[in-house]
Amino acid sequence: MPEELRGRLTEARHGVIGRLRERAAELDIDTVLVAGDTFDTETPSRATVRHALQEMAVTPNIRWFLIPGNHDSLQAEELWRTVGGECPDNVTVARAAEPVELGLDAVLLPAPCPVRRPGRDLTEWMNGAETDTGVIRIGLAHGAIQNFGEDGAADVIAPDRAARANLGYLALGDWHGQIRVNERTWYSGTPEPDRFKHDAPGRALIVEIDAPGAAPRVTPTLTGQFLWRDLALDLVAEEDPAERLRQAIEPLEDRRNILVSLAAAGRLGLEARAALNGAAGDISPDFALMTFDDSRLAIDHSPDDLDAIDKAGALRQAAEALLSEARDETASGETRRVAERALSRLYSLGLEYDA
Repeated sequence: MPEELRGRLTEARHGVIGRLRERAAELDIDTVLVAGDTFDTETPSRATVRHALQEMAVTPNIRWFLIPGNHDSLQAEELWRTVGGECPDNVTVARAAEPVELGLDAVLLPAPCPVRRPGRDLTEWMNGAETDTGVIRIGLAHGAIQNFGEDGAADVIAPDRAARANLGYLALGDWHGQIRVNERTWYSGTPEPDRFKHDAPGRALIVEIDAPGAAPRVTPTLTGQFLWRDLALDLVAEEDPAERLRQAIEPLEDRRNILVSLAAAGRLGLEARAALNGAAGDISPDFALMTFDDSRLAIDHSPDDLDAIDKAGALRQAAEALLSEARDETASGETRRVAERALSRLYSLGLEYDA
C-alpha cells in the first residue's frame, strides 16, 4: 500500500477497539468476546500489544474475553506472557479449555488454539463440560468449519457443536466474513477488514440470550472504517465503458475510506478501451485506493483503430505486429493478453500525442 494509506489502515485496525467499546457502551453491553486473532502475528510489537490493552481498559465496566487464535496461538509464549503481565482488570485471556464465569447466569466455554494448526476439533471438550444447572453456556472458539477456514484448513469444528454441547450460542473466529452457520452458531467476521475478499463492511455481532434454552437474538452492527469493494465490469463493444464505470461507482459514498478492486472483462474496441482507461484514471484519486485489472478484457479492432496510431512508419509496423500477436491462436493466453495491453497503450499514447 502507499505509505500514507498504510498508516491510515493500521490506525483503523487499532481504532476498531474503541469503536467496539463505544458501541457496547451505547447498548449497555458489558461483555465483549474476541474469538481469536486479537493479533495477526505471534510477534507483534510491544507498542501494539500495550496500545490494544490500554484501549480495552478505557471503560472498566466493559469486560473483554480473549482467546488465542491460529495467528496468535498459545505457542507464542512470549506474547501471552507479556499480555498476562500487563492485562488490565477488565481483560481476561482464556488460555485453557475450562469454564470461565461470566456472571450469575452465564458461563464461557473457551477453546484456545494451542498451535497454528491443531488438526483436531478444539470444541469437543464442551460436550462434557460441567456447569451449574440453569446457566447459559456460551462457546468461544477459533477454527475452520464446512470448508471455509481462512487458511484453507480442512473441517475441524463440528457444525452442530452448539446442539451437542447444549450451548446457548457458539461464537466463532477465523473466517474474516460474517456467516450464520445455524441459529446458535455464527462467525462474527473481522470488525475492520484488511483485504479484498469478502466484499462487506467490517461488522461485529450483538448477541442477546434471555434464558437457558432460549434462542439467541443475533444482530450485526457496523464497526469498520474502511470498505474494501470488488467491482466487476462485463463489457461488450457496443456500450460506453466509461459510463458503465460511472454507474458502478455511483452508489459508493465516503470514497476517501473505500478501497476498490476494479476488474474489467469482455471485448472493447481500442477507442472504447482508451476511454475506459481514462475514466478509471480520472476516478481513481477519489478513493483511498483503486486498482484496475484489465487482463481479461479482449480487443475488438478495425482498420481505423490502427490508422489512429499511425498510417505508416515504425509505429504502424509496431501496431500491426502487436495485433498479429494478439490474434495468434498458437500463442499462449498470457502472450496474447500482453500484446493486447501493449496495443491499447500504444493507441492511448497516439491519442495523447495528437492532443
